[in-house]
Amino acid sequence: MLGATFALLSAASFAINMVTARRGVLTGTPSQAMAISVPLGVLCFLLAAAVVGEVDRLLNLSPTSAAWMAGVGVLHFVVGRYCNYRATQAAGANLTSTVLHLQVVATLTLAVIVLHEPCSVLQMIGGVLIIAGSLVTHRQRVRPASTQHAVKAAARNVFVPRRLTGYLFATLAALAYGTSPIMARMALAESAPANGLLGGLIAYGAATAVIALAFVAAPIRRNIMALDRRNGRWFFYSGLSVAIAQGFFFAAIAVAPIMVVVPILQMSLVFLLIFSKWFNPDHEVFGRLVIIGVSISIAGALSVSIDTDTILSVLGLPEEIARLLRWRL
Repeated sequence: MLGATFALLSAASFAINMVTARRGVLTGTPSQAMAISVPLGVLCFLLAAAVVGEVDRLLNLSPTSAAWMAGVGVLHFVVGRYCNYRATQAAGANLTSTVLHLQVVATLTLAVIVLHEPCSVLQMIGGVLIIAGSLVTHRQRVRPASTQHAVKAAARNVFVPRRLTGYLFATLAALAYGTSPIMARMALAESAPANGLLGGLIAYGAATAVIALAFVAAPIRRNIMALDRRNGRWFFYSGLSVAIAQGFFFAAIAVAPIMVVVPILQMSLVFLLIFSKWFNPDHEVFGRLVIIGVSISIAGALSVSIDTDTILSVLGLPEEIARLLRWRL
């Protein structure tokens, strides 16, 4: 029960991260968001490691593990997060969130190729469903969320998503987010759960170092220094919420199996729709097809992440069909 609670809190925190980041990039830039959210992650993980008394064990990680986690930081927190911010800026969080869930497919594919883990037919079908959900949301027409919002939007520009740019960067983010768990698994396999905090601290530290090096480039430095306080507030909320989300995720997997935690994390799509309606009603795409697409993507993500035998036992399918769906690659 405790692990499920932590996973649900993590899903909600990830959704808050998406809507606050969306609010910030309306007038701010992804570079400005990176400059605030990434260093903030270092502070959050350093504080968490200090509270549980793990900071002194930082040097106990092997150089190989530390190198893998540094790579995770650069790939996930720099490349993936930047692409995520660009996608959200271009097309909004509602449309790009289903594409971002392709990270589940990327992780599964790499787990089969790199870690030689089995993949069932049902999991392959789940991957197809995630892609189908993304295609369904793509067909949603752009319109304000309600009559009241339509009146408000008439006085200013109604949000029109740049779908091609948004989907391109969302796909790149999904690839980065989908690859980093494999690297983290290679770094932290067979280690103590508390090493997740130390690994996260190293990852955020490496990402912060890259951000610091980016200051050498004058255009990037000018862009970041032009940060407006109003945008900075939303980027701070985004960085804080994503660090909290990852902290809850590490806490969840420390007390509950991955097969329990990962399916609950898919609830972040539901939380995202709710929070977007509250915070960004004029700056997102809403509609029946968005809800249908999100629902299909959630079904696909659950098919990928939940154990196949568990799903089949609940569905009670005929043995011939169940045997086919159990077939593993």
